[in-house]
Amino acid sequence: MTENTDRRGLVSIGELSRLTGVSVRTIRFYCDDGVLESQRGSGGHRLFDPVTSVDRLRSVRRLRALGLGLSTIVDVLADAVSITDALAAERRALDSELGVLTWRRASLLAVENATPAERATRVAQLAAVQDRHGAYDELVAFWRRLLAPLASATFDGFVSMNIPAPPANPTAAHVLAYAELATTITDPAMARAMTRQLWRIDDTDVGDKRALITGVAEACEVVGPQVDARIAPRPGAELDRFLAAHAAARGEPDSPRLRRRLLSAGADDDPRIHRYWTLTTEITGTTTAGAAHHWLYRALALSTERQ
Repeated sequence: MTENTDRRGLVSIGELSRLTGVSVRTIRFYCDDGVLESQRGSGGHRLFDPVTSVDRLRSVRRLRALGLGLSTIVDVLADAVSITDALAAERRALDSELGVLTWRRASLLAVENATPAERATRVAQLAAVQDRHGAYDELVAFWRRLLAPLASATFDGFVSMNIPAPPANPTAAHVLAYAELATTITDPAMARAMTRQLWRIDDTDVGDKRALITGVAEACEVVGPQVDARIAPRPGAELDRFLAAHAAARGEPDSPRLRRRLLSAGADDDPRIHRYWTLTTEITGTTTAGAAHHWLYRALALSTERQ
């Protein structure tokens, strides 16, 4: 503020309030917060330029109506931040808030629609995924431990295809599925079952774990169209690719003995594994590596029956 005893051309705070419809109290607040400049008359009263102050107050009111904070508005009016960038940042913040509210609403509906016998269990499950992004990070960490030998780029591809992000516009069924999925991986038995399915016999006899995981992933990718088309599992090129990966990683040829060992040592029929991948499919609506892996398991079973 500057001392000014010449009031010519300037208006009082009351006059500015009448010109703009902004209350005197709010104008004082804007002055104290550095949003609006004023000068001091000889009596110590605030005085304002009627043109620049009216224009600035109108701009502030319009930007406030769009939800921008005062500090951001000051930056916009000072050309320190573009209006485009400020609005985009506000929209992103609003999207985040809407995501939280939508997830909470779906969670409340899930509990509301539960039977009295289900309600306590649902409340406990859903409480664990209200930090939905934290739940997603736990899912990624679970698989990172299992697939540690994978190269980063390959693991990222697995994540994008097989680990569902929290749905942006979830239904009650979605949040229930996500809650169960997040709860499932906390069971140590689940990690052991997934490990058995992955390594089959024993990871101690695998010379190149990265090559094995990569080879199995490639076999699952090839099988994907068969699963989508609901083609029944059968021995063939897809299974041969899967077996070649296991044989090469263990430094032994594909043989009836190896096939029987791979068939008997896995955990493919574990109901926890099937439930995990069923839930994942419910959320993503896509074919998962788990579905492809089970197709290969059934094909392997058929191949051993014919030997």
